[in-house]
Amino acid sequence: MEKDLANYRKSYKKSALTEDVVSDNPMQQFQTWFYEVEGSDTIDEPNAMTISTIGKDAYPKSRVVLLKKFNEDGFFFYTNYESEKGKAIAANPNVCLSFFWPSLERQVVIKGTAEKIPENLSDGYFESRPRGSQLGAVVSDQSEVIESREVLEKKLYHLEKKLEGKEVVRPKHWGGYVVKPVSIEFWQGRPNRLHDRIRYTLQKNWDWKIERLQP
Repeated sequence: MEKDLANYRKSYKKSALTEDVVSDNPMQQFQTWFYEVEGSDTIDEPNAMTISTIGKDAYPKSRVVLLKKFNEDGFFFYTNYESEKGKAIAANPNVCLSFFWPSLERQVVIKGTAEKIPENLSDGYFESRPRGSQLGAVVSDQSEVIESREVLEKKLYHLEKKLEGKEVVRPKHWGGYVVKPVSIEFWQGRPNRLHDRIRYTLQKNWDWKIERLQP
Protein backbone atom coordinates (compact mmCIF):
# COMPACT_ATOMS: atom_id res chain seq x y z
CA MET A 1 0.00 0.00 0.00
CA GLU A 2 1.31 3.43 -0.93
CA LYS A 3 -0.03 6.95 -1.21
CA ASP A 4 2.12 9.79 -2.47
CA LEU A 5 1.51 12.99 -0.49
CA ALA A 6 4.17 15.07 -2.23
CA ASN A 7 1.59 17.37 -3.80
CA TYR A 8 -0.10 18.29 -0.51
CA ARG A 9 0.75 21.98 -0.33
CA LYS A 10 -0.50 25.03 1.52
CA SER A 11 0.78 28.59 1.55
CA TYR A 12 0.77 30.21 4.99
CA LYS A 13 -0.19 33.88 4.79
CA LYS A 14 -2.41 34.73 7.76
CA SER A 15 0.00 36.45 10.12
CA ALA A 16 3.58 37.25 11.10
CA LEU A 17 5.64 37.02 14.27
CA THR A 18 8.44 39.56 14.67
CA GLU A 19 10.66 40.57 17.53
CA ASP A 20 9.08 44.01 17.81
CA VAL A 21 5.65 42.59 18.68
CA VAL A 22 6.44 39.65 20.96
CA SER A 23 6.22 39.96 24.72
CA ASP A 24 9.32 39.92 26.92
CA ASN A 25 7.72 37.05 28.84
CA PRO A 26 6.78 33.83 27.01
CA MET A 27 3.84 33.08 29.33
CA GLN A 28 2.37 36.46 28.43
CA GLN A 29 2.98 35.70 24.75
CA PHE A 30 1.30 32.31 25.17
CA GLN A 31 -1.69 33.97 26.82
CA THR A 32 -1.99 36.43 23.94
CA TRP A 33 -1.95 33.65 21.36
CA PHE A 34 -4.26 31.40 23.37
CA TYR A 35 -6.88 34.14 23.71
CA GLU A 36 -6.65 34.85 19.99
CA VAL A 37 -7.16 31.17 19.17
CA GLU A 38 -9.97 30.88 21.71
CA GLY A 39 -11.68 33.97 20.30
CA SER A 40 -11.42 32.79 16.71
CA ASP A 41 -14.05 30.05 17.24
CA THR A 42 -12.25 27.94 14.63
CA ILE A 43 -10.84 25.21 16.89
CA ASP A 44 -13.00 22.85 18.96
CA GLU A 45 -10.49 22.39 21.78
CA PRO A 46 -7.81 25.09 21.78
CA ASN A 47 -6.47 23.60 25.03
CA ALA A 48 -5.66 20.24 23.40
CA MET A 49 -1.91 19.67 23.55
CA THR A 50 0.48 16.88 22.72
CA ILE A 51 2.71 15.68 25.54
CA SER A 52 5.80 13.66 24.70
CA THR A 53 7.61 11.53 27.26
CA ILE A 54 10.46 9.01 27.23
CA GLY A 55 9.19 5.62 28.34
CA LYS A 56 10.95 2.93 30.31
CA ASP A 57 11.52 1.18 26.99
CA ALA A 58 13.60 4.23 25.93
CA TYR A 59 11.14 5.13 23.17
CA PRO A 60 9.53 8.57 23.01
CA LYS A 61 5.73 8.55 23.01
CA SER A 62 3.32 11.37 22.24
CA ARG A 63 -0.38 11.64 23.05
CA VAL A 64 -2.96 14.41 23.33
CA VAL A 65 -4.13 15.65 26.73
CA LEU A 66 -6.02 18.77 27.78
CA LEU A 67 -4.39 21.84 29.30
CA LYS A 68 -6.43 22.83 32.35
CA LYS A 69 -4.59 25.92 33.56
CA PHE A 70 -1.54 28.02 32.83
CA ASN A 71 0.15 30.74 34.86
CA GLU A 72 3.65 31.96 35.69
CA ASP A 73 4.45 28.55 37.22
CA GLY A 74 3.74 26.67 34.00
CA PHE A 75 1.21 24.45 32.27
CA PHE A 76 -1.18 22.22 34.23
CA PHE A 77 -2.83 18.94 33.25
CA TYR A 78 -4.31 15.92 35.05
CA THR A 79 -3.90 12.19 34.58
CA ASN A 80 -3.46 8.82 36.26
CA TYR A 81 -0.07 8.78 37.98
CA GLU A 82 0.15 5.01 37.38
CA SER A 83 -0.52 5.29 33.64
CA GLU A 84 2.19 4.82 31.04
CA LYS A 85 2.78 8.58 30.90
CA GLY A 86 2.78 8.82 34.70
CA LYS A 87 5.39 6.10 35.01
CA ALA A 88 7.46 7.72 32.26
CA ILE A 89 7.36 11.08 34.04
CA ALA A 90 8.38 9.43 37.33
CA ALA A 91 11.44 7.97 35.60
CA ASN A 92 12.26 11.06 33.51
CA PRO A 93 10.34 14.28 34.27
CA ASN A 94 11.69 16.09 31.20
CA VAL A 95 8.80 16.40 28.75
CA CYS A 96 7.74 18.30 25.65
CA LEU A 97 4.34 19.92 25.11
CA SER A 98 3.10 21.14 21.75
CA PHE A 99 0.04 23.00 20.55
CA PHE A 100 -1.05 23.05 16.89
CA TRP A 101 -3.66 25.62 15.86
CA PRO A 102 -3.95 25.10 12.09
CA SER A 103 -6.68 27.67 11.46
CA LEU A 104 -4.27 30.41 12.63
CA GLU A 105 -1.23 28.61 11.17
CA ARG A 106 0.48 28.47 14.56
CA GLN A 107 2.39 26.05 16.75
CA VAL A 108 3.87 26.34 20.23
CA VAL A 109 6.54 23.88 21.42
CA ILE A 110 7.45 23.78 25.11
CA LYS A 111 10.28 21.91 26.79
CA GLY A 112 10.08 21.61 30.55
CA THR A 113 10.03 19.53 33.70
CA ALA A 114 6.82 17.94 35.00
CA GLU A 115 6.13 18.00 38.74
CA LYS A 116 3.15 16.73 40.72
CA ILE A 117 1.02 19.54 42.09
CA PRO A 118 -0.09 19.65 45.78
CA GLU A 119 -2.83 17.16 46.67
CA ASN A 120 -5.29 19.87 47.71
CA LEU A 121 -5.14 21.34 44.19
CA SER A 122 -5.80 17.93 42.66
CA ASP A 123 -8.69 17.47 45.10
CA GLY A 124 -10.19 20.80 44.10
CA TYR A 125 -10.03 20.04 40.39
CA PHE A 126 -11.37 16.49 40.86
CA GLU A 127 -14.37 17.85 42.77
CA SER A 128 -15.14 20.21 39.86
CA ARG A 129 -15.33 17.37 37.32
CA PRO A 130 -18.64 15.85 36.17
CA ARG A 131 -19.56 12.76 38.16
CA GLY A 132 -19.11 10.54 35.12
CA SER A 133 -15.54 11.73 34.70
CA GLN A 134 -14.88 11.16 38.40
CA LEU A 135 -16.14 7.59 38.15
CA GLY A 136 -14.09 7.02 35.01
CA ALA A 137 -10.92 8.09 36.80
CA VAL A 138 -11.63 5.63 39.62
CA VAL A 139 -12.65 2.65 37.50
CA SER A 140 -9.92 2.74 34.84
CA ASP A 141 -6.50 1.21 35.46
CA GLN A 142 -5.15 3.47 32.74
CA SER A 143 -2.77 1.90 30.19
CA GLU A 144 -3.31 -1.62 31.57
CA VAL A 145 -4.58 -4.40 29.29
CA ILE A 146 -8.27 -5.31 29.62
CA GLU A 147 -10.15 -8.19 28.00
CA SER A 148 -12.91 -6.16 26.35
CA ARG A 149 -15.01 -2.99 26.40
CA GLU A 150 -17.76 -5.02 28.07
CA VAL A 151 -15.52 -5.80 31.05
CA LEU A 152 -14.76 -2.09 31.49
CA GLU A 153 -18.45 -1.14 31.31
CA LYS A 154 -19.31 -3.83 33.89
CA LYS A 155 -16.66 -2.42 36.20
CA LEU A 156 -18.23 1.02 35.82
CA TYR A 157 -21.74 -0.33 36.42
CA HIS A 158 -20.72 -2.01 39.68
CA LEU A 159 -18.87 1.12 40.83
CA GLU A 160 -21.92 3.29 40.10
CA LYS A 161 -24.06 0.96 42.21
CA LYS A 162 -21.50 0.91 45.03
CA LEU A 163 -21.22 4.71 45.17
CA GLU A 164 -24.87 5.55 44.49
CA GLY A 165 -25.77 8.58 46.59
CA LYS A 166 -22.19 8.94 47.82
CA GLU A 167 -19.39 11.35 47.04
CA VAL A 168 -16.71 10.14 44.63
CA VAL A 169 -13.35 10.64 46.33
CA ARG A 170 -10.27 11.35 44.24
CA PRO A 171 -8.07 8.24 44.07
CA LYS A 172 -4.53 8.85 45.30
CA HIS A 173 -3.12 7.63 41.98
CA TRP A 174 -4.88 10.38 40.02
CA GLY A 175 -3.93 14.04 40.04
CA GLY A 176 -2.24 16.97 38.41
CA TYR A 177 1.14 17.93 37.03
CA VAL A 178 2.62 21.31 36.28
CA VAL A 179 5.15 21.49 33.46
CA LYS A 180 7.66 24.20 34.32
CA PRO A 181 9.09 25.48 31.03
CA VAL A 182 12.76 25.97 30.22
CA SER A 183 12.16 26.66 26.52
CA ILE A 184 9.09 27.92 24.63
CA GLU A 185 9.09 28.27 20.86
CA PHE A 186 6.39 30.14 18.94
CA TRP A 187 5.96 29.15 15.30
CA GLN A 188 3.98 31.23 12.81
CA GLY A 189 3.47 29.95 9.28
CA ARG A 190 4.75 32.25 6.51
CA PRO A 191 4.88 32.10 2.69
CA ASN A 192 7.52 30.03 0.89
CA ARG A 193 8.13 27.99 4.05
CA LEU A 194 10.10 30.89 5.55
CA HIS A 195 8.20 30.51 8.80
CA ASP A 196 8.71 32.73 11.84
CA ARG A 197 10.22 30.89 14.80
CA ILE A 198 10.83 32.83 18.02
CA ARG A 199 12.33 30.87 20.92
CA TYR A 200 12.48 31.88 24.59
CA THR A 201 15.11 30.09 26.70
CA LEU A 202 15.22 30.38 30.49
CA GLN A 203 18.55 31.68 31.80
CA LYS A 204 20.26 31.00 35.14
CA ASN A 205 19.18 34.42 36.43
CA TRP A 206 15.53 33.53 35.55
CA ASP A 207 15.40 35.98 32.65
CA TRP A 208 14.28 34.78 29.24
CA LYS A 209 16.60 34.93 26.25
CA ILE A 210 14.72 35.63 22.98
CA GLU A 211 16.15 34.35 19.70
CA ARG A 212 14.92 33.92 16.13
CA LEU A 213 15.45 30.47 14.61
CA GLN A 214 15.77 29.74 10.93
CA PRO A 215 12.76 27.89 9.51
